[in-house]
Amino acid sequence: MPATFNHTIIAAKDRNESAALYRELLEAADAPSWGLFTNLQLGDGVLLQFAEPPVEIQMQHYAFLLDDELFDRAYTRLQSRGIVHWADPQMRRPGEINHEHGGRGVYFKDPAGHAVELITRPYV
Repeated sequence: MPATFNHTIIAAKDRNESAALYRELLEAADAPSWGLFTNLQLGDGVLLQFAEPPVEIQMQHYAFLLDDELFDRAYTRLQSRGIVHWADPQMRRPGEINHEHGGRGVYFKDPAGHAVELITRPYV
């Protein structure tokens, strides 16, 4: 069997708050949670596990590939929540989306300060 991506732990200041945002924007399914983790299920069985580490959280980058319809819904939700977003990772184009790689993309920060990217076309 070839390697596939199974799960990752996303450090959160408030695991339930972070999971709720990702659930809403990605339309992710709840998954059974246990111990220190609040879990969400993405397509292809990928599990996002949110946990509150006892250390200072270092920013990470998480990119999600969405179809055009989900991107539209997620972007509308970003705007309606008043979440600051940018068309570029350098955060020089606030309030915009980009049209790179033949699709659309947007960047924002989650409640823990992680850089999240939503795109409609893969880079390669």
